Amino acid sequence: MKEQKLRIVKEDPWLEQAEAEISNRYHRYCDQLNSIESEEGSLTRFADGYLYFGITYNRKHKGWYYREWAPHAEDLYLFGDFNDWQRYSHRMSRIEYGVWEIFLPEEEYRERFTHQSKIKVLVHSETGWQERIPAYIRRVVQDPISLDYTGQVWLPPKPFNWEKDNFSIGRLKELVIYETHPGMSQEREGVGTFVEFADYLIPYIKNAGYNVIQLMAVAEHPYYGSFGYHVTNFFAVSSRFGTPEDLKYLIKKAHEQDIAVIMDVVHSHAAKNTLEGLNGFDGSGHQYFHADERGNHPHWDSKIFDYGKREVLRFLLSNLKFWLKEFHFDGFRFDGVTSMIYFDHGFREIWDLKGFFKEGVEWDALTYLQLANTLVHRIKPKSVTITEEVSGMPGMCWPIKDGGIGFDYRLGMAIPDYWIRLLKEKQDEDWNIHDLWHTLNDHLPSVKTVAYCESHDQALVGDQTLAFRLMQSEIYFNMSKHDQSVVIDRGLALHKMIRLITISLGGQAYLNFMGNEFGHPEWIDFPREGNNWSFYHARRQWSLVENPDLKYHFLAEFDRKMLSIVKAHHILSQNYGQQINMDEENKTIVFEKEGLIFVFNFHPDRSIPGYSFQLPEPGDYIPVLNTDSPEFGGQGRIDELQKHITTFDIKTRTHWLTIYNTNRTAQIFKRV
Repeated sequence: MKEQKLRIVKEDPWLEQAEAEISNRYHRYCDQLNSIESEEGSLTRFADGYLYFGITYNRKHKGWYYREWAPHAEDLYLFGDFNDWQRYSHRMSRIEYGVWEIFLPEEEYRERFTHQSKIKVLVHSETGWQERIPAYIRRVVQDPISLDYTGQVWLPPKPFNWEKDNFSIGRLKELVIYETHPGMSQEREGVGTFVEFADYLIPYIKNAGYNVIQLMAVAEHPYYGSFGYHVTNFFAVSSRFGTPEDLKYLIKKAHEQDIAVIMDVVHSHAAKNTLEGLNGFDGSGHQYFHADERGNHPHWDSKIFDYGKREVLRFLLSNLKFWLKEFHFDGFRFDGVTSMIYFDHGFREIWDLKGFFKEGVEWDALTYLQLANTLVHRIKPKSVTITEEVSGMPGMCWPIKDGGIGFDYRLGMAIPDYWIRLLKEKQDEDWNIHDLWHTLNDHLPSVKTVAYCESHDQALVGDQTLAFRLMQSEIYFNMSKHDQSVVIDRGLALHKMIRLITISLGGQAYLNFMGNEFGHPEWIDFPREGNNWSFYHARRQWSLVENPDLKYHFLAEFDRKMLSIVKAHHILSQNYGQQINMDEENKTIVFEKEGLIFVFNFHPDRSIPGYSFQLPEPGDYIPVLNTDSPEFGGQGRIDELQKHITTFDIKTRTHWLTIYNTNRTAQIFKRV
């Protein structure tokens, strides 16, 4: 009997040539899932590794177990404050499947094995003796003098009070995401904390109109400048920002404001560190990662997981369950997915069916991602998963049963690249509005896209934010309300228009990096030798937007109004706008979406009184948003109280609307 085609192939004839590979992709997942469930009972039970490995309290035996998977090790010893750092007094026992364990009876160790006491594990292997940090450790701290990292027993006397935290991201009609980094979310020069973030930034985010926080740099990472992308301790909250309880406080505080929190999770690679991280833990060189050069990322100076190993799957899937259950995260943004799923890590020029399915594909990584999406949605059915995937691998956001990988959203990474290229390479008068329309609408109806103009990537030192690209050094000298500058006027106008057209057409969710909504002037540069270890650029200057004498607050006010209209009219819920008029000569785009009429005039100097265009419905139309409003730092050339009444052309039997179409202005009209 011939096997039925998966739906993804049925609905996309282009994929028929890869039908066998897509089918094999699905069956590999089914085989792995069935194997796990038959041997472990269920996928969710398989992901309970964090409750078995590391340090766990056993009520029945009244004491603490410490367990570690280290199949190639010859000996393991637990040591720390509890035994006065005697390295060889507490030898662990090897049990089955390469697992080691030791039991510390509560009666004997109650006064010594205590909350916040420090520990390490001594690993003896063919490569020698090494002091390591337990792989499943929940807390890692750095000695301020030696700068060495040490594991810390984290057994708070009282569990965190999650009472009344019944928030679900499923209640949000659309996702408006505020991408954040806790360490640079404060204005003072230094490292911000989870508590500062919760107490100051969450009210700001709520007031600004965002309903999802995307939290970066959560897991422990020794090098601050890695932005949290070189993780060493996957179950440990980054201690530089606070304690695990502080992070829980942040998430609960967000939920109280009906704001979801998703984690920027890094399972695409790991830091190479041996003393602090997983690299070479059991001495084999291929425990968690691939052996030899295949285990080294050639571009990121990091290690690559071996997704084909059962215990690696357990480690990573347990990590996801840990963050969902212990910290109440509402989902994940998976970083570096393109790097995971190809042997060349996505560094190629041509993408075609052969590259997607037949050559150089890391099938084990794809199976892991399918299992990850299955697990996350079984634990929290309404949770959200977002993939950072740039190659366009077909099926990333398709249901697994239909032949996909199971993500809810993909990042629209081509959009910020387009804006950067346009601003760098084209004069304003040479912008092609047809290219602009195509780029923003270039997403399949079955694939939910997170649209954005810029993220943290564009704010890093060496790159430029849109505000800085538009205004350059004048952003430092002419942002007072009393200053006149054509450069600033152009920058403010285009900054608003670019954001509005991106959120209106680019996808079904929207993302912004913190501070960019008001045109933050500074780039991000973490402390390093090249800047004399300065924190000056590793912060956000909120005082700029709070100062009513500066123009930054115009952009913030516009962003707030834009989001309120988008959410009120559910603009993100509709896939595409209905094109009404494309006027290349006047650089004007007119389209309808969710009953609103959008008019964008990108022309640098052409303002047109009596500008007419055809409408699908007759009636009276009033303006609901105008980027040229003085409220948003505009020129105030449009009468916002004027009602526009359609006229009827008897010959063509069509309805027309006439407006004042001012240059570098976007207007939205609503039929009343």
